[in-house]
Amino acid sequence: MPDSSSLVRLRMDLAYDGTHFSGWASQPGRRTVQQTVEQAWGVLLRDLAPTTTVGGRTDAGVHARASVVHLDIPLRQWQALPGRSTRSPEQAALRRLAGVLPEDIVVRSVRVAPAGFDARFSALHRRYSYRLNDRPESADPLRRHDTVHLKRPVDELRMNEAARALLGLRDFAAFCRKRAGATTTRTLLRFEVVRDPDGVVVAHLEADAFCHSMVRSLVGAVVPVGEGRREPAWPAEVMRAGARNPGVTVMPAHGLCLEQIVYPPESELAARAQTTRSRRDGLEGRSI
Repeated sequence: MPDSSSLVRLRMDLAYDGTHFSGWASQPGRRTVQQTVEQAWGVLLRDLAPTTTVGGRTDAGVHARASVVHLDIPLRQWQALPGRSTRSPEQAALRRLAGVLPEDIVVRSVRVAPAGFDARFSALHRRYSYRLNDRPESADPLRRHDTVHLKRPVDELRMNEAARALLGLRDFAAFCRKRAGATTTRTLLRFEVVRDPDGVVVAHLEADAFCHSMVRSLVGAVVPVGEGRREPAWPAEVMRAGARNPGVTVMPAHGLCLEQIVYPPESELAARAQTTRSRRDGLEGRSI
């Protein structure tokens, strides 16, 4: 039996409406998802708020349908969560978090994480969606907080042609806000644009990781192609140039949603985390 004074790592799956948050990461004087979640755990544990690690950080106004977080708490506190009830710690955590969190955050599950699990470094890839409406007459006012409205109609087939040329392991410096010591090399696994039955155009993007503003910039590069203002080859030309292009609009945050974070089988979690850390340490500091 483990010592009750030892720490237990928890995996928490959650969703949130990012409209009224200044992004995931805690910032002094601002309402953030991380701060709100950690404060909720502090209430549950009647102790200092634990620190959380997220699998995919989001910017201000960006939503998440399936975010993943890990946190470490003392085992005795985890075992004490049910109190006098017959609920399991997992059930008690879920119920009590629902009672203290605001309505724009929903926790889907809380459970003891498998050995070697790291919400950030164990992840294989992340998937995002971006919603666009180019038909004003069909706009849904109930979706105004997660859909960006375009002034011109777009051709999703032209957008797809442009998107396909960006797939693979590449330097996406032209579509990222550069951060000191951080690499802009990523593997873009999927970039597909479809028109849903309701007429909304949705871009689906999947990569091993995304750098700051990358998804919104990639969508901003194919929108003018869809509008007919640029040729399908243009986004790839921008990428090869390796520098931010004023013709690429960083699209508004509210159209973006984190849809999924994918992890390997439990037996491979620790190795994946080690590989990701090693790759990051090797790439950061390089001139790319």
